[in-house]
Amino acid sequence: MSHVGVPRGTVRKRRSLALLTAGVLTIPALAGCSSDSEETSRGVPQDIAPAARDRVADGSTVNWAVDAMPTTLNAFQADADSATTKITGALLPTLFPMDAAGQPKLNPDYLESAKIIEREPKQVVLYKLNQQAVWSDGREIGAPDFVAQWRALSGKDSAFWTARNAGYERIEKIERGADDLQVRVTFAKPYADWRSLFSPLYPKEITGSPDTFNDGARTALKNTAGPFQLKSVSKAKGTVTLVRSPRWWGEKAKLDSIVFRAVAPKDRTKALADGSVHITDVDATTADRIALALRDGGNGQPLTHGPGADLTPAAALRSWALAHGSDEEQAEIAQVAREKNRKAVVAYGAEQKALRGYAVRKSLEPAYTQLALNGESGPLADDRVRRAVARALDRQELAETVLKPLGLPAKPLGSHLALAGQPGYKDGSGALGDQNTKEAQALLADAGWTQGGAAEKPKDTKAGSEAEKKDAEDKKKDADKEDKEGTESTESTEKTEADEKKTDKDEEQAEKKADKSDKDEEKADRAAVGADDSAASRAEGLYIVGQDNKPGAAPVQAPDTSTATHVLAPSRAAAAQSLALLRQASAVSEDSTTAEAASKATIQDKATAQDKQPGGAAGAYAPLGTAAPAPASVKGPLGKDGKTLTLRFVLPSGPGSQSLRGVGDRIAAMLEKIGIGTEITKVPDESYFKDHIASGDYDLALYSWPATAYPATDGRPIYAKPEPATDGSLLVEQNYTRVGTDHIDQLFDQAVAELDEKAARELMKQADARIWAAAGSIPLFQRPQLVAVDKKLANVGAFGFAAPRYQDIGFTDRQAAGSPADRKK
Repeated sequence: MSHVGVPRGTVRKRRSLALLTAGVLTIPALAGCSSDSEETSRGVPQDIAPAARDRVADGSTVNWAVDAMPTTLNAFQADADSATTKITGALLPTLFPMDAAGQPKLNPDYLESAKIIEREPKQVVLYKLNQQAVWSDGREIGAPDFVAQWRALSGKDSAFWTARNAGYERIEKIERGADDLQVRVTFAKPYADWRSLFSPLYPKEITGSPDTFNDGARTALKNTAGPFQLKSVSKAKGTVTLVRSPRWWGEKAKLDSIVFRAVAPKDRTKALADGSVHITDVDATTADRIALALRDGGNGQPLTHGPGADLTPAAALRSWALAHGSDEEQAEIAQVAREKNRKAVVAYGAEQKALRGYAVRKSLEPAYTQLALNGESGPLADDRVRRAVARALDRQELAETVLKPLGLPAKPLGSHLALAGQPGYKDGSGALGDQNTKEAQALLADAGWTQGGAAEKPKDTKAGSEAEKKDAEDKKKDADKEDKEGTESTESTEKTEADEKKTDKDEEQAEKKADKSDKDEEKADRAAVGADDSAASRAEGLYIVGQDNKPGAAPVQAPDTSTATHVLAPSRAAAAQSLALLRQASAVSEDSTTAEAASKATIQDKATAQDKQPGGAAGAYAPLGTAAPAPASVKGPLGKDGKTLTLRFVLPSGPGSQSLRGVGDRIAAMLEKIGIGTEITKVPDESYFKDHIASGDYDLALYSWPATAYPATDGRPIYAKPEPATDGSLLVEQNYTRVGTDHIDQLFDQAVAELDEKAARELMKQADARIWAAAGSIPLFQRPQLVAVDKKLANVGAFGFAAPRYQDIGFTDRQAAGSPADRKK
């Protein structure tokens, strides 16, 4: 599994909050939405078979499938993954876990209270700890643990190999309060997401020194403070075993133990059938099999599905005839095939019988799938092309493709920074515009991509061209030479007044000088801004994972920063984000702008569509009111300067990613309607993220991001404008689309320092609208969450936003709880 990494000792630098007059993306606003409105939305409820604790029996063991053995138990290291998150959730303090609405909620098991007690001259937060909260060795949880974790994660000491530092670098000091149960944290700079800090909280024995932080916590946690404690880690068996903690002061855990077992997705149906796991994420295929098993029950009727179910009577008769015919060779072959099929039918039937003991819990995962558009180079470096791609998509159809068959609400996601049901969610997609084939085609024509463009010889793309002045011998040179000459001619023609056809930007500048209509001036402003936003220097190179650089560790590689594309992962949700980027391969698979700006958006979009000539040359404008080309007029990919408009679409090839590839195929068909061709490349799951997404080797890709209760902190590195480093490499943080603007960065920086929650949310809505308008990331739908669970288990399943309460999980059947063997019957 690939992970988001960070070079050791790297600390993310906050950008200046100074307002800029250039580089700000001008966007249309949400039509009909006022600046102080907030869309009311309902998330899909969790499905966990809730039961009161008195209905849950004491005892027994539950086997819980995870994707792989955790490579570290330190959630702050670059290679932490979903297994790390699950395990540490049961072992360590989480001060503000997310609730069912996706909001951080104070955990009374660890805190009596936590609040801002001073705002001026500096922000001060006072934590009052639960008087009973202790580590498993009996020591009280207190200020020394907070101090040690702050020092390890502040980024000031590069000896600590940490993947994320966001928020900790803003702390000035941590002190003991009025007594040992009070911790006083003073911030050097205001930090709105202070609740994200110290979760999970590690004991000072782990965070107090680089050795224990870097190595000690990778495979063992001797001191914990949760309802469970770590018993053993067995790489040979692929298991991590937790047992009930005798030191736990809260409500007693119902289970004796939880065993997290590494089970590959392809093996999970068999693991359920043989009883080796009781809880596991599943794909649609396995979910369907469980549904069929429950439907069929024990009625004794032949199965109408599975091996041989599609065998027609005629085929069955032919098989029998061959097996009993006079041709001995053919008879033997037929008999072997019939026996193989018979065994497969018996095995399938036995599995179906066992699967009746499970239920599929359904919800929406706190993560969303997006179409990523790499804006670093090629056609997608032009924001008009990106916007055309986005406006060609029928997001409703794509959502229905994945969610409707599962019986889940199929509604496209409208925000990059919040999911439906979370506070602050608002559909910001209006900043980009709804699906509109004609306007998508108009945007492409505006960018110079036309029907005859693919047949044209490469030529200069700016005002005038020196190519026509060259003799016949120059015209016969190869394409590389022509491209070079085209570039040189571009620089030359900027000094002259050429009468030849111009591209959009230069023509719009000329139109402004000639005092054209206000509408054309507005278009020119937008084009100028888009060019500014995409002008950051970039350098291509290798993707470097900032892993532990220590002797004897196989994954460790010393980063070569001379040519690298640096990928920073400082956000709180780095581990979860790393997981989400690859989990999509095994999946079943919403600005405080004004009505006036909304009106301007509508005018701008209409102008973009109307000021085009069907099939005309780049930069040429039809009289006002001329209709954009009809969808049926597009036959084959568009072209420009002798090149067809074809985008590389990279998708994972694993057996669990059929649904994702199906979404990719539908997107390709939608783009074909507007003249954009796609080259779909299917790559192994293990290399999909590292070798393609993180390194930028793609034009289009599908991957996921998890939800967060702290968008100002966790969302910033995902959408931060890439910047060149001093060594010439490119700092992209987690912005794998390479699309960003200074204004978006400013809004994140303002929000993370805004202590008024309502004001911070408004800033995030503004940022989301501008992210939509930049069209580097197009959210499609919230991911489905399907979890197969033993029907006798309660308080576990598809949790949605909420964190599990491990102490409440258990069997409602007392016989099953007392006898593990009974659960296999």
